[in-house]
Amino acid sequence: MSDPRTPTAAGTSYRDAGVDLDAARRHTEGIARLVTGGVTGFAGVYPLPPMRDPLLVGCTDGVGTKVLLAQELGRVAGLGQDLVAMCVNDLVCTGARPLFFLDYLAVGRLDPEEAGVLVGAIAEACAACSCALLGGETAEMPGLYAPGHFDLAGFAVGAVERDALLGPHRVEAGDVIVGIGSSGLHSNGYSLVRRLVADGHLARDPDLLLAPTRLYTADVARLQDSGVALHGVAHITGGGLPENLPRAIPEGLRPVVDRAAWPLPPAVAAVVDTGQVDPDECWSTFNMGLGMCLVVPQEAVAAASSLIEDAHVVGWVEQGPPGLRIV
Repeated sequence: MSDPRTPTAAGTSYRDAGVDLDAARRHTEGIARLVTGGVTGFAGVYPLPPMRDPLLVGCTDGVGTKVLLAQELGRVAGLGQDLVAMCVNDLVCTGARPLFFLDYLAVGRLDPEEAGVLVGAIAEACAACSCALLGGETAEMPGLYAPGHFDLAGFAVGAVERDALLGPHRVEAGDVIVGIGSSGLHSNGYSLVRRLVADGHLARDPDLLLAPTRLYTADVARLQDSGVALHGVAHITGGGLPENLPRAIPEGLRPVVDRAAWPLPPAVAAVVDTGQVDPDECWSTFNMGLGMCLVVPQEAVAAASSLIEDAHVVGWVEQGPPGLRIV
């Protein structure tokens, strides 16, 4: 038996197999300054905040096929904010404040420049929501991903006092639903959007189709810091309002929204105006112009609306069977 430490005659290397360790080292060195948490040799470190009875909250998400459209249109930087937003926007629905974030970038062949742009955008989005970028992983996997293809995933952890935890247990009949406008399509429905673009029904306009997902952390924090009573928060992602808003409502009650109570952003309007997508399909696929919905008592409506520039009173909570009622 040959010594496994002895190179074979063929001399096959990791680079020959499609993995460029030199590029990986350049990428790691280039993004090291972006990490804001404490770093050991193998994992990030973050101190627990001083709290009375804390609960840690964690979530994970990705960007989906928006990655492919961003590559086709030559604008990938916004994907960094998309990734952070998809995670921290879920996190704040519990009342938690984000503490730290980690990213996972998987590529067919590592392009240090492109990867640096992506991680730089992730770092900027983390800073915008007062969240430490604690670390991450970049995996080069030829054969699993085609050259030029990549995927992103993110992981966010936050904390909330146990007695401040938001959820359906706080929501009551008569509560009001306040919607906060979306920045566009956010990060959902892009398999359908790409089909509409490919078929010539939507213009290949990156400004219209690739606006980064809005970060709602500051909006929710502003309400919390001002003492506005929040009963529930729903992040409107895949499944749209019909799937996501009822998740914040307890059994025996249902949300009602008035479809005329807020405007459609241009990107959503462009999809609707193609006439190629059934209206029910639009409601169950896209955010329809509301990226976040707050459930508040009647007496908190004025304060909540005054603290968020593009807030709209869009509906209410009533007794009824499960699901969303649209009027």
